[in-house]
Amino acid sequence: MSVDAGLVLASASPRRAELLALTGWRFERCETHSDESQRPGESPRAIALRLATSKAHAARQVCEPGSITLAADTLVVSGGKVMGKPQDDEDAQRMLRELRGRHHTVITAIALKPSWATEIYNEICETIVPMRAYSDADIRSYIAGRSPFDKAGAYGIQDAIFNPADLGAMSGCFANVMGLPICHLARAMRALGDTPPVDIPSACMRHTGYDCDVYSMIEKGEL
Repeated sequence: MSVDAGLVLASASPRRAELLALTGWRFERCETHSDESQRPGESPRAIALRLATSKAHAARQVCEPGSITLAADTLVVSGGKVMGKPQDDEDAQRMLRELRGRHHTVITAIALKPSWATEIYNEICETIVPMRAYSDADIRSYIAGRSPFDKAGAYGIQDAIFNPADLGAMSGCFANVMGLPICHLARAMRALGDTPPVDIPSACMRHTGYDCDVYSMIEKGEL
């Protein structure tokens, strides 16, 4: 099978659409709503996988059919705690101060639901993100621009003016931190019999300006 009929992206995230557009696959977008609360004793990886899978199932029920429904869920994890999206300025300040000058983990789970199969195909990616020691003034300016409020952890790694992460010290998938690890997506799509129409690692690095050092390991199934 192939995705000639297109993908359905079960997400309203502009970052996911931006990254998916780099792959060359044709897609439509369909927003779904699901309960994103954490269950007792559930690990961050388990949460991400459950939510991505739930979104894929929900999209198959309400969206226009495509060859494959794609859903994803991204979590920011600091000190073992999952950080959601900030509720207000004070919450955003708290998150950004907690992350400042430290490492945290970003986890994204992908769920693919082919129209011709009953099972869900999953991928999961983790990136350790070192944050720079930005100032309180930097935080206030960033919050004033309202960018943190639709982002888990109150930041976007791609926000060049704020420049939250110490990219020189980071090793891992940049696209994962944005919300869609497209090399992992490509690996999953190959498993479904579809070869990416473009060189995804090159497209990603051109777009993000980040010199990725892990894409070959992802392609080999080592990461």
